[in-house]
Amino acid sequence: MPVSDFELIQSWRQVLELSGLQAGQSVALLTAQGTNEQTLRCAIIAVQEKGAIANRLDLQPVNGGTSLSRDPLAFVGTTPLTNNRAAVEMLKASDLVLDLMTLLFSAEQHEILAAGGRILLAVEPPEVLVRMTPTAQDREQVLAASKKLQAAKQMRVTSQAGTDATFALGDYPMLEEYGFVDRPGRWDHWPSGFLATWSNEGSAEGRIVLAPGDILLPQKSYLTAPITCHLEKGFVRAIEGGFEADHLRDYMDSFNDPEVYAVSHIGWGLQKRAHWAVMGFYDREASIGMDPRACAGNFLWSTGPNNEAGGTRDTACHIDIPMRGCTVMLDGVPVVKDGKLVEDAQ
Repeated sequence: MPVSDFELIQSWRQVLELSGLQAGQSVALLTAQGTNEQTLRCAIIAVQEKGAIANRLDLQPVNGGTSLSRDPLAFVGTTPLTNNRAAVEMLKASDLVLDLMTLLFSAEQHEILAAGGRILLAVEPPEVLVRMTPTAQDREQVLAASKKLQAAKQMRVTSQAGTDATFALGDYPMLEEYGFVDRPGRWDHWPSGFLATWSNEGSAEGRIVLAPGDILLPQKSYLTAPITCHLEKGFVRAIEGGFEADHLRDYMDSFNDPEVYAVSHIGWGLQKRAHWAVMGFYDREASIGMDPRACAGNFLWSTGPNNEAGGTRDTACHIDIPMRGCTVMLDGVPVVKDGKLVEDAQ
């Protein structure tokens, strides 16, 4: 059901307040052909209410003739900012960038953040943004979980479906998503509410069994049959199953890059206002699937690039795979048990 401009402006007010936007600061609103007009309209009003300066930067699409999907995360790395120095310099000069078009996995994004800029991605439908408007409590929950992950040396994930995989930890930073950008150099995504890191290179080992109901993104599809992924030395070495396994393998092979099979970030969802079923009510082009990515108690793992974490892998294929019913253990201590956050499972 749609939301009113009033509701969405209220949400933007809260996000900008949590992000520390001050009067007189400059805000760049990064847009493209697919930007939601209500989201843009309400963001501009909320920025101006804060006494800040709103500048819209509208960029032309790229990758359309290369990507196999219209989803903005189906082909990453090359963006409308690639070789666009004028645009990059404008964003670097801004106090806050509101990304309403999806700028991810790019050298230019890292350059903006390294210069002290803040980037907040917000591309889900307005009603999803309102339902998962971030709070200070979201931040506290994510950072508390992050302390546990930072201290751990190994993550082990199991499930009744047959998953049993281990990942060595410690070489990469945390991906702490709580929905607002409260310090210089920070990137975040509204809506969100999950925690992840990247396993040490070459350390992912074992077997991940995707069960019916688990989700592939950017395909935005619920699986109807099991898929088994065999991990060895940090890569998915084999994908077994029926048609859906063949479909996944065919998509990944289309990039003609062995790096697409590398294990990328791993973590779990913490957002109780996110719901697994929501994706099924939306057209595939209407959402990028943040509900299943952030849903409390999921195990979220991915394949492909790690350049956003400081690594060198910048392959164009990035697949996020949220799973239900898993147990996630840090050095043998569960933080998720059978698909529920430990504090909820007791």
